[in-house]
Amino acid sequence: MSQELATLIQDIERCRHCAEKFALTATAHSPRPVIWASAEAPEPRILIAGQAPGARVHKSGRPFTDPSGDRLRDWLGLDEAAFYDRSKIAIVPMAFCFPGYNAKGSDLPPPPICAATWRRPLMEAMGDVPLTLLIGGYAMKWHLGRKSGVTETVAAWQSHAPTVFPLPHPSWRNTAWLKKHPWFEAELLPVLRARVKEVLK
Repeated sequence: MSQELATLIQDIERCRHCAEKFALTATAHSPRPVIWASAEAPEPRILIAGQAPGARVHKSGRPFTDPSGDRLRDWLGLDEAAFYDRSKIAIVPMAFCFPGYNAKGSDLPPPPICAATWRRPLMEAMGDVPLTLLIGGYAMKWHLGRKSGVTETVAAWQSHAPTVFPLPHPSWRNTAWLKKHPWFEAELLPVLRARVKEVLK
C-alpha cells in the first residue's frame, strides 16, 4: 500500500475548500469529493483525467454513473466491472466536486483551486501510468499545456499516443461534434480500444 497515496485520498475526501462557494450556486450544495483510486494499487494501468462530477455523480458518489459514462465505456470497449476495477483504473478529474449550476442552469467550471491543491501530488504518487485519457479541455490544458482548442488537440492524437489519448467529453452535448468529425470513431477509437486491451492484460 502506498501510504502517500492513501493519505492524499483521505485528505481529498475530507476537502471542504469550496464549501462557501458551492453554497452560493443555484444548487446550493455541499462538497462531496469523488475520487476513484486505490492506495493498494498506487500505480494504475489507466488514468482517466476527467473534468468534474456532474449532478448525478454528486448524488451517487461514483464517477461516470450517467449517460456520459455509458458512452465513455463504449469508447474504451469496457464493461462496468472492468471500468470500475480500482486495481487497474484510476478516475481522477480536474476537480473532485460537482461545481454546481449558475442561475441559468448551466454547468459551472471546475474550481481551479482543486487542481492547484491536489493534482501534482496525486500524479507524483501514482508514478508512470501506461495510458492516460485526457477528457476535455481542462485536462488537456493541465497535462499537455494545451494552447489549441479541443478539436485541434484531439485531431493531433497520434502525436501523443500510445501513452496519452486526448478525448472530447463523452457528454450527449457533444453528439453533434462526433457527427461532424467521423474520423474520431473511425480512426481514433479502434486504436484506443486496442491500447486499453493491451495495458489491461
